[in-house]
Amino acid sequence: MSKRVVVAGVGMIPFKTPRNAEPYGAMGEQAARKALADAGVDYTSVQQAYVGYVYGDSTSGQAALYGLGQSGIPIVNVNNNCSTGSTALFLARQAIETGAAECVIALGFEQMQRGALGSMWSDRPNAFGRFNDSTKALQGWDNDAPFAAQYFGGAGTAYANKYGVDPKVFAQIAVKARKHAANNPYAVFRDPITVEQVLESPRIFGPLTRLQCCPPTCGAAAAILCSEQFAAAHGLDDSVLIKAQAMTTDFPSTFSGDMLRVVGYDMAKAAADQVYEAAGVGPEDIRVVELHDCFTTNELLTYEGLGLTPEGTAEKFIADGNNTYGGQVVTNPSGGLLSKGHPLGATGLAQCAELVWQLRGQAQGRQVEGVNLALQHNIGLGGAAVVTLYEKVS
Repeated sequence: MSKRVVVAGVGMIPFKTPRNAEPYGAMGEQAARKALADAGVDYTSVQQAYVGYVYGDSTSGQAALYGLGQSGIPIVNVNNNCSTGSTALFLARQAIETGAAECVIALGFEQMQRGALGSMWSDRPNAFGRFNDSTKALQGWDNDAPFAAQYFGGAGTAYANKYGVDPKVFAQIAVKARKHAANNPYAVFRDPITVEQVLESPRIFGPLTRLQCCPPTCGAAAAILCSEQFAAAHGLDDSVLIKAQAMTTDFPSTFSGDMLRVVGYDMAKAAADQVYEAAGVGPEDIRVVELHDCFTTNELLTYEGLGLTPEGTAEKFIADGNNTYGGQVVTNPSGGLLSKGHPLGATGLAQCAELVWQLRGQAQGRQVEGVNLALQHNIGLGGAAVVTLYEKVS
C-alpha cells in the first residue's frame, strides 16, 4: 500500500541576479537548513536526498549538502532542465510513498550566468535537435534570437494568429506578475510596470519583449517530505500533503503539431489530467496555482493546458481578472518566474514553498483566502512536465 506524503518543511532564500549571488554550495546549504528548521527535524533524520541543478559539475549536490554533515545517506543528483526542482520533488515523493524512506529532502539550486540560456557542449549532438528541427519547419530560424524565446515567442504568435489575440494581452501578464511580486521578499523584481512599459521594452522575438521574459537568476529552495507515521512520531506539522502528482515527457505531437506543442502544451495537459483524475478534483476546485511562466506566452498557454479556462478563451480569462486576486484563481502569487526569477534547479521547489505557505496561511501579503488545494506546474523543454496537487488537511 502506498503511504500519504507530508510536506513537513520548506525553505528558500531570496533569489538574486548572478552578480549579487553566493556560490551554489552556500545557497543550497542555506535553503536546506531553512527547510529542516521549518520542519523541526535534524539532518541526521533525513534518509535520502534528491538534489537538482542544471548548470554544474557532477556531485554538486553532495558539495552543497556536505555542509550539513556527512551522514552517508544516498544523495541523487537530478537534471531535467527547467523542471529539475520538481523532478527532485517527484523522486522524493516516490521514496516516501513506496516506503523506501520515511524522511527525505528535495533540494534545488542554480548558480547561473548572465544572459540568455545556451548549450554548454558544442562537441556533441544538441539535446534540442528535434525541437530545433520542428521549429525551423514551422517558422524558420533566427540566428540572432535566443533559442528559448524563439520557441515560446513562436508559440505565442501561433496562438495569437489562431484566436486573434492582441499582443498586449501577453503584456498584461507581466504587469500582473509585478503586482504579485510586490508582496514577495524573495522576488528579484518587485517594482510595478505598465503595459506600455512592457510593450516598449526591447523586442526579443515575436510578441515577446524583454519584460516578458524571465530573468536569469541564482537561488535555492528545499522541501522536507515524510510519511504521516514519521510526522506523528516526531510531532511534525502534517497539515499539508501531496495529494497527487504526475510527470510526463514528450509525445509524438510535440514534433508533428504546431508551436504550442513544441513548447510542451500536450505534456502539461496530460500531467494535469492525470493529477485531476487521481485526486478526484477538477480545475474548478483550484484557487491558487504556481505555474511555469518562463515567458508571458507560456503562462497564457498554461491557463488552458491546466484547464483553468477552455481552449481559446485565455484573453477573456485575463480581461475578466480571473487570473488574480478577486477572480477565479490566483496564478503565481509569488510573482512567478517573470518577477521572482528563474534559477532553473530551484524553481520547482520554490513553487512548492510558496504553495505550502499559502495552504498554511503563512503567505502574508500574498495570501489567497480559503485555500485547501494548491496546484503546481513546472515544465522543462527536452522535455518533462511535472504537475503537483497539494492539499490542506485538518
